[in-house]
Amino acid sequence: MRLSEMPADWPFRALSHEIACPPHRWHVQIGGSGPEVLLIHGAGGATQSWRSLLPFLMDRLTVIVPDLPGQGFSTLGQRSRAGLDPMAEDIARLLAQEGWRPRAIIGHSAGAAIALRLAEILPDRPAAVIGINAALGNFEGVAGWLFPLMAKLLALNPFVPRLFARASGHPSRVRSLLASPGSRIDYEGVRLFSRLISDPAHVDGTLSMMAQWSLDGLLARLPALDLPVLFVTGANDRAVPPQTSDRAAARMPAAEVVSIPGTGHLVHEEAAERVAAVILPFLPRTAPVEVHSKS
Repeated sequence: MRLSEMPADWPFRALSHEIACPPHRWHVQIGGSGPEVLLIHGAGGATQSWRSLLPFLMDRLTVIVPDLPGQGFSTLGQRSRAGLDPMAEDIARLLAQEGWRPRAIIGHSAGAAIALRLAEILPDRPAAVIGINAALGNFEGVAGWLFPLMAKLLALNPFVPRLFARASGHPSRVRSLLASPGSRIDYEGVRLFSRLISDPAHVDGTLSMMAQWSLDGLLARLPALDLPVLFVTGANDRAVPPQTSDRAAARMPAAEVVSIPGTGHLVHEEAAERVAAVILPFLPRTAPVEVHSKS
């Protein structure tokens, strides 16, 4: 979808910008005030994924919230650049073009892997990374639906994205899909995700990302990532089991894990206030920025 197709009631629509930074055309939401923080959604999501968390951040931080290439309202300009390394490189190029220097990066699921890769390659390295249900395992548990070989086969068929969008975009099917990784999402969340998953271009972009996804290099380098990292897990996550973050943190010199009981893979949507209560104190403790509490 292009930005011109964005529904009038899309969350934080007034913060949306369309930015050309080759090879992609990006949709980015920018708002708030204070130190810059970059938020990266997971595979199949978009800026709407952060709608519940942003109000807790924007009165004290400047949020930079892009849609990944080919997903949401960002256009994938080159199909071969949907994997982990190319996407991180292209986000780094976007940040440099716009003069953004985020002091922290927050990523959900696969977005957490991109956040860690950015921490490796950005010339102005962020002071901290926060991974929410970080997908740092090779497709464990229910996350096996992301299996790259299957995604490659599906992505090669030009009819699959349209057929999948048509079959899966009904709210009842979306509600079941979102419940499968252990999350309970409100009506608004189901409605917004239904809008995304019914768009063939979004499905195609997500399949392209899955088909090119490889974590082997990043996982091998985790012990060398010495910046502060906070992993936030939903205790009931059936898509990326909490043990995935536990194992990653055990291999990193400055990582810690906080689990939020009674939540699943979309913990930042179903329990945004509890997530904010964990990550906001972490930022001033690890990043040299001033973060004011609400009065």
